[in-house]
Amino acid sequence: MKKWVDIFFSFLSDFLAFQVAFWLWWMVRLRLGFYAETDTVKCGLISFIISSFWLALFAFFGMYRNWKTASRIDELIDAVRTISIGILCLFITTFDYDHSLQQSISLSRFLIVVYWLLLVLCVGSMRMGLHTVQRKLVEKGFGRRRTLIVGWDRRARTLYDQIVGAPALGYDVSGFVSLQPSARKARYRGVPVVGSLRQLRRLLQNRRTEEIVIALPRRSEKQLEEVITKCNGLDIGIKMVPDLYDIMAGQVRTNQIYGFPLIEVFPQLITTWERVLKRMGDVFFSLIVLLFFFPVGLVIAAVIWLDSRGPVFYLQERVGKEGGTFNIIKFRSMVQNAEQRTGPVWARSGDPRVTRFGKWLRKLRLDEVPQFLNVLRGDMSLVGPRPERPFFVNKLKKIYPLYVRRLRVRPGITGWAQIKGEYDQTLEDVKQKIEYDFFYLENMSLRMDLKILLSTVYVVLTGRGK
Repeated sequence: MKKWVDIFFSFLSDFLAFQVAFWLWWMVRLRLGFYAETDTVKCGLISFIISSFWLALFAFFGMYRNWKTASRIDELIDAVRTISIGILCLFITTFDYDHSLQQSISLSRFLIVVYWLLLVLCVGSMRMGLHTVQRKLVEKGFGRRRTLIVGWDRRARTLYDQIVGAPALGYDVSGFVSLQPSARKARYRGVPVVGSLRQLRRLLQNRRTEEIVIALPRRSEKQLEEVITKCNGLDIGIKMVPDLYDIMAGQVRTNQIYGFPLIEVFPQLITTWERVLKRMGDVFFSLIVLLFFFPVGLVIAAVIWLDSRGPVFYLQERVGKEGGTFNIIKFRSMVQNAEQRTGPVWARSGDPRVTRFGKWLRKLRLDEVPQFLNVLRGDMSLVGPRPERPFFVNKLKKIYPLYVRRLRVRPGITGWAQIKGEYDQTLEDVKQKIEYDFFYLENMSLRMDLKILLSTVYVVLTGRGK
């Protein structure tokens, strides 16, 4: 069963639940003698509009993610939370500030509580029922995900037995991947060893694998890094048994699905509603900055043109989210064709390639302002790991296998590494900044972004940071 089919049926069941809840609430209002529109066509239009509001709210709070990743109880709790937030919004927007504050709350206001109860009952029942049906279908073989187990020892075979004993997980194990080529022809309960760890990427592509479950021996850091590296750029879910949690501390999130403990490697970093608000904030703030900075930008452009030969803006290819490339836009602060002789090198303090006016631009970070255009285009965000050039990304991926995790989010104009570190002059500097970026990814939130933005303002005003 395709993901869009799951989402469609979730949308449909929620829409029906919202409709039922509305019409039951309408009947309650009629019985109690409160005003209710009696024209069926108008009522239908109102019901459709309100249902659309709820669908948008549920989508905003990530209620249409993969249902297999949450238990029915967790799903019910999330639904109640989202409905409560929506009811609070409706209560505030329909509150009569001129009259309601001057008198006690009328019975009609308590009808909103009745509406809340009806929504919880209808949506909860529909979602629990749909979830149960989906689970039964998966147990019977529908919508199962092609899965490989990475490992070939007692731990891997025990894991296979556990997966077989939990059919609702939806994992269809087609083979084992051994650490060494010698186990090629081995089998366990009819399931073969399909290849070695060295062949993993080819196996994943040729067998159209959707999930891998890692069951490596303890203290297998090198093999674990190799597995993750070979999965880079592939749309594959990665899980592993809990015994390896100490190896990847801070990089994973534990899940209990149908009583079956697994660890999700590289889970979703922030919730859907935070991601939407983050993007909305990026666009709004960028428009404000570009609007008010425009007159100053004209002056800066004129000075750059007078100070040194070459274009006003500098375009450079950078690696963005999921490994895509884009051209970053900056005010030119170096001499024209600065890397023609040296090739790609990191900027450094006291760089002789920087122009006279460029030193002031860099000190005040005004050369970065045109990047707000990249933010508007969706290439970048206000806050995130700084985008690096393809030459250095390819180099760093070989040295630090987990480096690619930085590419799971949009790069930023500023970030935790920028307010804490200096220019990248050595690999040790780069390693420290990668650690700062990982810290940001593990603590990523709107509050963290606000803290970084405020700290960036302080750093710029005081002339600190690089």
